[in-house]
Amino acid sequence: MTNSFRTLIGTFFICAVSPLLSQDQHHYQTDFSVENLNERRATILATLGDNAIALVQGAAGRAGFSVFRQSNTFFYLTGIETDHAYLLLNGKNKKSTLYLPHRDEGREKGQGKILSAEDENLVKELTGIDQVKGYEFLSADLLRTGLIKSNPALLYTPLSPAETGNDSRDELLYGQARAAADPWDSNSTREALFVQQIHSQFPQFEIRDLSPILDEMRLIKSAAEIELIRKATQIAGLGIMEAMRSTKPGVYEYQLDAAAKYVFHLNGARGDGYASIIGGGTNAYMGHYFHKTDVLNDGDLVLMDYAPDYRYYTSDVTRIWPVNGKFDKAQIALYDYIVAYRDALFKHIKPGVTSNDVLNQAAADMKVYLKGKTFANPNHLKAVQEGIKFRGHFQHPVGMAVHDVGIVHRTPLRPGMVFTIDPMIWIPEERLYIRIEDVALVTKDGVENLSAFVPSSIEAIEKTIKEKGLVEFHPPAELPFKN
Repeated sequence: MTNSFRTLIGTFFICAVSPLLSQDQHHYQTDFSVENLNERRATILATLGDNAIALVQGAAGRAGFSVFRQSNTFFYLTGIETDHAYLLLNGKNKKSTLYLPHRDEGREKGQGKILSAEDENLVKELTGIDQVKGYEFLSADLLRTGLIKSNPALLYTPLSPAETGNDSRDELLYGQARAAADPWDSNSTREALFVQQIHSQFPQFEIRDLSPILDEMRLIKSAAEIELIRKATQIAGLGIMEAMRSTKPGVYEYQLDAAAKYVFHLNGARGDGYASIIGGGTNAYMGHYFHKTDVLNDGDLVLMDYAPDYRYYTSDVTRIWPVNGKFDKAQIALYDYIVAYRDALFKHIKPGVTSNDVLNQAAADMKVYLKGKTFANPNHLKAVQEGIKFRGHFQHPVGMAVHDVGIVHRTPLRPGMVFTIDPMIWIPEERLYIRIEDVALVTKDGVENLSAFVPSSIEAIEKTIKEKGLVEFHPPAELPFKN
């Protein structure tokens, strides 16, 4: 056998085996230990009691070339990123069972290994789940929970819409409401169809909502979750800072989005935690403006609110800055008020107090702050005075979703809560809106501002804008190309 023939045979062998080797390399999260996941499932079982079961449906597969993302709930309980999976938690025997599709070898040749029912031992080792089965066994296992003995268990399943991407429950619910108002749209929610399916097969079950139990669990973040939110916040801040550097008159809103996206992906994010809000001038007046099609003009401010989807966790950071790199006198007075309000709110956050306590104490501080302050015109003064009365500066939880589940308003704050502080004012006469937003972590001793490193003082912002940014280093090409 010649050397060249041996080389050819060796090359053929490597090429033939490589796809098989790649199919053996499974993907599974590394941020949460088996103990973490077991503790979450045990908490649900303890809450349900001895005569209840919980059934959780994973996300459906994605059509076309869309990349699959597991629902937050299913990932939170299993870490599994296989589509069409189910989790059964049995309060009677305290066992957990994961139901997975069977191996699809054709799909794996194109995508790599997908954890399936055939990986029983591996999945049990990775997740701590007691049993792994094909999903054709789910009906029989539901039957065995007590229906044969005429002693049906209560069946808990999430009734709230599943978060499966850059969405939050509040926005999903609004979307469902809009669809329900359309007489030509008869689509039911996936949760409603799942409940109907359970009822059609097993009408004996009394179905209850698992969402409140999960919401309370997700409200208090573990050390591992806090670390992910911290990293997501740092990536968000770096993206916003890159957008600051890339800002100048004539740049488009979407180009700031591109600069931040580059930073997100460069640092390991899979994409958006939510659609970026980037509004120059009066576009910022629309709180959730997302078109990003307009050019930035000299003399205007630009607002940016953006964070990544980082390993199923996100953040929520907002900054506003002058397009030309320099705040004018009127902008300085309004902006300094917003920063002072942010600092006043953070000063009063600690375990045991409520959002109302924080808002009341910060408002009192701001009344003192305004003494002797002057503003460019009466409309500006009116706006800051109204801002003291506004109760929305203490905002929403942050975690697996940007508007995360759980309640932080009018309830005693506890260590491990993460939420946003979001002071804002409106000046309708000028269609001017100014706000910044930071991420607060309640600690055992007080509070930590996870986004404090993102420039917020006038001096720090103007210094950052002077630096050369990505859009300047790599300006957009002139399209179409000239031959």
